[in-house]
Amino acid sequence: MRICLFNWKDCAHPTAGGAETYTREVLTRWAAVGHQVTWFARAVDGAPEQEQHEGVTVVRRGGRFGVYAAARAWYAEHGVGRFDLLIDEVNTRPFGCARWAGGTPVVALVHQVAREIWSVEFPPPMSWAGRYLAEPLWLRSLRRVPVLTVSASSQNSLREYGVRDIWLVPEGITRRPRPNVPRQSRPTVIFVGRLAAVKQVDHAMEAFRRLRRDLPTAQLWIVGDGPQRERLERMAPAGVTFHGRVSDETRDRLLAESHVLVVTSMREGWALVVDEAAAMGVPTIGYDRPGLRDSVPAAGGVLVPPNPAALAAALARQLPELVARCSDQGWSGGAVPWDELADRFLLTALQATGLRGRGLGTGQANSREAVSGRPH
Repeated sequence: MRICLFNWKDCAHPTAGGAETYTREVLTRWAAVGHQVTWFARAVDGAPEQEQHEGVTVVRRGGRFGVYAAARAWYAEHGVGRFDLLIDEVNTRPFGCARWAGGTPVVALVHQVAREIWSVEFPPPMSWAGRYLAEPLWLRSLRRVPVLTVSASSQNSLREYGVRDIWLVPEGITRRPRPNVPRQSRPTVIFVGRLAAVKQVDHAMEAFRRLRRDLPTAQLWIVGDGPQRERLERMAPAGVTFHGRVSDETRDRLLAESHVLVVTSMREGWALVVDEAAAMGVPTIGYDRPGLRDSVPAAGGVLVPPNPAALAAALARQLPELVARCSDQGWSGGAVPWDELADRFLLTALQATGLRGRGLGTGQANSREAVSGRPH
């Protein structure tokens, strides 16, 4: 098949995150089994306008806001009639591929909606305009497009915007064995993620400050970097260590030495870090928020009301037992290996658009008969 995906970033962008990792892992696997795959994204300083990366043709045009018009112009000149499937990957704002696809089937990929995130990313009145005007308008444009999403939470949020043709696809993960390292002798809580307002790292630190009243030897490791790091370092209580951004191997080792992961995000599409921690034998205590409601229970973790007092109470109850009996074996959460995800994603997209019924699709994606996603 000839597939083109539109995303406002690719992995060369310095702020690329989980959505871009998901995209790369899927697209490169499609290319490896013979599909012709193109990834359109915004321009990046120092990166070429077009290049091949692991079999995927990456095309870069436009800036942060201009990428949407640039995508339409590029497709009008280079894309019409040259693809079998278009994927509109939505990071708050869709590209609107269905309006200018020229008859080529389109599916959208939505990891999560923004909603309350507007209030922490922008000041009023821009935040109000984004949440109550722009995002509803953008997402209503998907009402006639099959939409793929990664969690029941995101599915429910999309329904509230009037989207009905929704198909669930899983999150993906690279399975790695737990490193052979001992747990810390001190009760160790770990946070892993971008140090941004939406992650509410200050909640994790406040819960930890309360926890130290009951467990004065406890320590909190914060792994990751982001725009709030300096502020967080200034307000950190005793016992907090900032490790910064680290390699996957170092992250796995730090997780394997810890006793419990905390996740305090306002909203997630899924929160893959929960599965990464489970693979290292580490349970999660997370806020009862969209996305976390899906990933935390799937990995055997615990949800708590979204406030530091509830998180601190849960840590005080569970951490002593975890220190005494933490597992040396990892386990699976709800995410699946990337090879399986790539297969299931394309099969779901083919079924959602009717292309599978027309016999389109070759390679790995035609090797299975069942599709895990179902319309809701």
